[in-house]
Amino acid sequence: MIQKTKHKSSFRDPSGFLFYEDGKLLRQVNICYQKDYEKLMESGLYDKLCQEKLLIPHAVIQNHTGLDGNCYTVIQPEEIRFISYPYEWSFSQLKDAALATLEIQRISLQFGMTLKDASAYNIQFHKGRAIFIDTLSFEIYQEGKPWDAYKQFCQHFFATMALMSYTDIRLNQLLKIYMDGIPLDLASRLLPFKTKMSFSMLMHVHLHAKSQKKYEHQGSAGKAIQIKSSNLIALIVNLRHTVQKLRLKNQSTEWGDYYTFTNYSDSSFAHKKQIIDSYLKEINPGTLWDLGANTGEFTRIASEQGVNCIAFDIDPLAVDSNFRYIKQQNITNVLPLVMDLTNPSPSIGWNNNERMGFKQRPLPEAVFALALIHHLAISNNLPFEKIARFLSELSENLIIEFVPKSDSQVKKLLESRKDIFSDYNEKTFLKEFEAYYIIRAQERVMDSERTVFWMKRK
Repeated sequence: MIQKTKHKSSFRDPSGFLFYEDGKLLRQVNICYQKDYEKLMESGLYDKLCQEKLLIPHAVIQNHTGLDGNCYTVIQPEEIRFISYPYEWSFSQLKDAALATLEIQRISLQFGMTLKDASAYNIQFHKGRAIFIDTLSFEIYQEGKPWDAYKQFCQHFFATMALMSYTDIRLNQLLKIYMDGIPLDLASRLLPFKTKMSFSMLMHVHLHAKSQKKYEHQGSAGKAIQIKSSNLIALIVNLRHTVQKLRLKNQSTEWGDYYTFTNYSDSSFAHKKQIIDSYLKEINPGTLWDLGANTGEFTRIASEQGVNCIAFDIDPLAVDSNFRYIKQQNITNVLPLVMDLTNPSPSIGWNNNERMGFKQRPLPEAVFALALIHHLAISNNLPFEKIARFLSELSENLIIEFVPKSDSQVKKLLESRKDIFSDYNEKTFLKEFEAYYIIRAQERVMDSERTVFWMKRK
C-alpha cells in the first residue's frame, strides 16, 4: 500500500502543500492556484528562472490525484540534499539568499508576475548556490499594487543583515525566536544612530518601522496605496544596491584565525591530511558532517573524494570564510553552516515541527570531530561519555582527533580557568569511546602529541 503523509512544515499556504509518497517528496498544487501556476509555466518565467538556476526545477506527475479533492496537479521538485535555515547561515549566505530573492522578483515583474512571499525559508543552498524552492510563491501582478512581500523581505533579510553588519554578526540568531523575521521596530532600536543618516537604512528599517507602528491598529487603511510598476522596480533596484553594499565590519571571533596560530608544523599538518585521506578512502562515505570544521580545510579532503559534506562550526566568521572560498572555487558538494554543538538547532515553529532540529535531518555516513574534543570537554565541561554517546547517534563512522593536555591549544584553554579535568587523558577517552565504538585504526600525527582515530559504531 502506498504511504502518503503531509510534510510537517507545509500547511500555511492555501495554494498547495508538500507531501511524501513512499519516501518521495511531492508538491500538490491546489485548484485555487491553477491560474497563477499556469501563468508561471506558460509565460516563460519558470523556464527563465530555472535557466538562471534561481528556482528549483520540477517534473509534473501525470494523472496524480494528490491527497484530496482540491488538487489541480502534482509536481516533484528536484531533491535538496540538506535543508538548512537562515539562523544557520553566515552573513555571505544570507546576502546571497537576499540577492537571489530580489533578482527573482525583478525577473518576475518582466513576465507579469510577482512574489507573494519573500521568506528566507523559501531559499535553500543547493549545489553551492542559493536557490528558491517554493514554486507556489508566484502570483499574477496587478498594475498599481504594492509588493506585499516587501515587509517580509525587510524582516527576514534586510533588517537581519543590517544588524549583522552594523551591530553584531551573531544577531541572525534572533531568527530562532522571531519566525517571521526580526520585527523592524526591534531592529531600529538595536541599530546604531548613524544608520539613520543612510537614506536606504532610514527608508527600509527606521521609517518602515514607524509606518508599521502607525498603521498597526488601522487594518488595511495603511495598505491602500497605489504604486506604479516603474516605482516598484526602482524599489527592488534600491534594495539590491543597498544589500550589495552591506559588509561585515572588522569583527574578531575566538577561532576565526585558528589556523594562523595552530601549533602544527607544515609537515604535521600535511601528515594529518594524509591520515584522514586514507581513513576516508577505507570508509568511502556518500555523506559526511564535519563538526568544528573551522574554515573547511579538512572538509575539502572529503569533498575532493566526491563526498557530500556539511561543514559545521560555531564561529560565524570561519563559516563565512569557508562559504566564500567554496563559492569562489565553485565547490558544489560542501555546505558550511553555523552550529553550536553544545546547543544545536532545535525543532521549532508550530508544534515544534516546522523547522527541523539538528538531528532530525538526514544523518551522515561519516563524521569528522577534528581538534574538537578539548573544546567540548574543557571549554564546556562535557564528560567523554556524553560526547561519545552524542557522536555515536550521528553516524556509524567517526574520524576523531584526541588532543592531550600537553598541547598548546589545550594549555590556552586552561589559562583562564582552574584545571578540574583530572580525567582528561587518552586512557579515559579511549575507555569511554570504546563503550560505543570499535577502533579500526589510529595514528599519531607527526611532530605532535595528537592522535587521529577511525572508530566504527558497535
